[in-house]
This record gives sequence, C-alpha cells and structure tokens, in this order.
Amino acid sequence: MTASAIREDELVSAAAREQRQLELLQATLNRAVKSVRLYQEKLAVEGSEPGRVKSLEDLAKLPFTRREDFSEHYPYGMFAAPLRDIVRIHTAPGTGLAPTVTGYTRNDLFTWREILSRALHAAGVNETDVFQICFDSGLANWGRDYKDGAEDLGASVIPLTSLSLEKQRMVLSDYRTTVLVTSPSLADKLAAKLASAGAANASLALKTLILAGEPVSARMRENLENAFSATAWVHYGLSEAPGPAVAFECHAHEGLHVSEDHFYPEIVDPETGRPLEAGKPGELVLTTLTARAFPLIRFRTGDRAKFITETCPCGRTFRRISWLFERTDDARLIRGVKVSESQIMAHAKKALGQEPSDYRLRPGNRDEPFGLELSIPVDDTLFSDEIKVLERHAKSLEAALNQELGIPVKVRLTERMAKAGEGGRWINENP
Repeated sequence: MTASAIREDELVSAAAREQRQLELLQATLNRAVKSVRLYQEKLAVEGSEPGRVKSLEDLAKLPFTRREDFSEHYPYGMFAAPLRDIVRIHTAPGTGLAPTVTGYTRNDLFTWREILSRALHAAGVNETDVFQICFDSGLANWGRDYKDGAEDLGASVIPLTSLSLEKQRMVLSDYRTTVLVTSPSLADKLAAKLASAGAANASLALKTLILAGEPVSARMRENLENAFSATAWVHYGLSEAPGPAVAFECHAHEGLHVSEDHFYPEIVDPETGRPLEAGKPGELVLTTLTARAFPLIRFRTGDRAKFITETCPCGRTFRRISWLFERTDDARLIRGVKVSESQIMAHAKKALGQEPSDYRLRPGNRDEPFGLELSIPVDDTLFSDEIKVLERHAKSLEAALNQELGIPVKVRLTERMAKAGEGGRWINENP
C-alpha cells in the first residue's frame, strides 16, 4: 500500500488535530456530567470540574474511570443517552460476576463502522477480498464490528460463526479466504490444525492476517506469517472502549496508530497515575471523544504501552504506541478475552461454596483444546466427598467458566500442584 491510499483524515496536522480534540473533549465532559451519575460525582470534586479543562494537558487533573465502575453502575448507569436512542447494547464477559454493558446510538454505530473500515483499509482490505472472522464467543461483539467494517469496504464477509477449528480450517481453505481476523493464540491453534491436516500454506489464498485481542511477540508473528504465507497486521482494542481497532498498524509495521480523532490517549505511571514523558512505558489511559451513548473519561485500560516519538514513514499523523505484554492489573488476555483471578475465584466460590485454598492457572498451548486450565488441589478443606461428587463439582465450575468467560476452560482436580510463577498463581504459558 502506498501513501496515496491514506485517507485525508489521517493526514491532519498535529496542531489542527489537537484543537479539534480539545473541542470534542470539552463537549464530551459536559455531556457526561449532564447525563451520567458516575461523572456527576467524580467531576463534582473541587479542581475536577469540566470548566477547568482549558487544554488537553488539563485532562490530567480529572479522576480516572476504573473497571470497577462498570460493575457498580451495572447495567445502564454509565449510559449518557436515553434507552430510546440506544440501538445496540453490547454485553461482554467483564472481569467480575456482572457482564460489561456498553451501548451505541445509531450515530455511534456509524462512527465505529468508519473506525473499523479505516483500520482495515490501512491493511489493504478491499472489495476483492474474502474476509473470514474467527474469534471465541467472548469476543463475539468484535466479530460484529469487524463484519461491519469489512462490509463497508465491499469485502465478501464470512461472519463470526461457532465452528470447530477443523471447520474453520476447511472454510479458510475451501472458501479461498484472503483476509483472516483472529487472536494470535487462536491463529496459532489454526496453524497447528493446518499442519496436522497436511494442508500446505501455499495452497491457501490468504494474504492478510489481522491479529487482535492480544499483543504478539516478533517470534510468534514471524511463525504465523510463515505458517499462513500471509502478512500480519496488529490491531489494539478493548471491550469497554467499546471495540477493536482503537489503534492499528500501517504498512510500516512500526507500532500502532491511535485513532486520535475518536480517542485521546495518555500513558501514565501505574503507581502514581501521573502522565509519563513520551517514550516511557506505562499504563494506557483512554478518553473517548465522539461516543454519544457511552463516554469514557480517563479509563485505565490495564494495558501497558508507550508512545513512539519518531514520525511514522507512512505519513499518518496519528500518534503511535507500542503495545507491551505486561499488564498493570491481575488480568490476563487469553485468546483475546480478559480474564482476572478475582473473577475466576468469584465463580469458584459460587459453584463450590467457598474459594479453594490454593489453585493454579495456565493458558492452553497450541495443541490443547482449552484456552485456560484451572487446577485445584483435592484437600479436606474443600472436598470431603467421594470422587464422583468431586468430579461433578469440577464439571459444574467448568461449565460456569466456559459460559461466563467465552473461552474453553478445563478444571482439573489434582493432588500435586505445579510450581507457579513468582508471586502468583499463573504457570508460565505454553510450558
């Protein structure tokens, strides 16, 4: 793709963009304070009033929105528009017992379609492509967003459908898919399925692999590109924003451009909350600028990132971030779905009557059918029944986690616990 393919709105000067961002920010703050009780309470504190925001830097004076706020204001407490104006309500698994609820007005859906369309256009997607979407059910909302964006470009879309990996492989091969959008770990499993089926990558029509939901290492990216004989493009998003492709790669593949006409990004110190100097790694904080139904003010994503200070050779003026692996909270990204220990233990307590005294968590590797394994020791404090009863408890918890997380989960009862990583319950991925 050449610079001529860049859309005009991606070439706006930094000064013009920042002026527009300030206007949108002030409008967003006023709308949020007028309609959302959470922000009425947060921004009523002296020094945090919206009227004090005279520059983009002043945004740092305002308090953060945290993931816990979603639970406390479940289900509609963070909507800034009346339900009669909401045309779509998204439900994501969330990181607690309650799901995460976000809403869209008709105009929000149009905006989101434009954001997805632009990010896909940057990856060269066009009307000649066959576009296959493959996510776990925990990212079903993202599947709908990608469908809309790809349809906007005129591509022939194969929407997200609940299929086994074997049938996804058959679709990939038999339908002559040219663009596959999926999570890196699911792509890895699909690559293993291709290899086990003896399907040569040269026989595929695939040319573009869009990886969303998780950061990807350089080594894994290279392996996936070789496995599929395709070029990989990384997208960043989050369910609370709400959706994928908040930031996207261009043809330079040197970081991800943030859609700054719709989001204002900050990188802050995870401990102090203070904004960090450009280039320093920290926690990514996002403020929505155009969302009508669900504005977010300084939302702490839990994702670690850093700004890239050099100018991108592609010519786009949107700032870029490097998406880093570590998180600042207890959540992990499993096949693109956010999973936290507190969330898993809340479900364990509900299914078993009490939290296990000990446990281990391990992401499934490329050859295993599950995305997450939870190991619980068999001891007298939790289980005092016969083996059939123990197994029934485990199956009940497994079914609950499968449904709640939207990824395949295996619960294993064991007498010996594997060694966990330092200071945690997680076993290193893919041992």
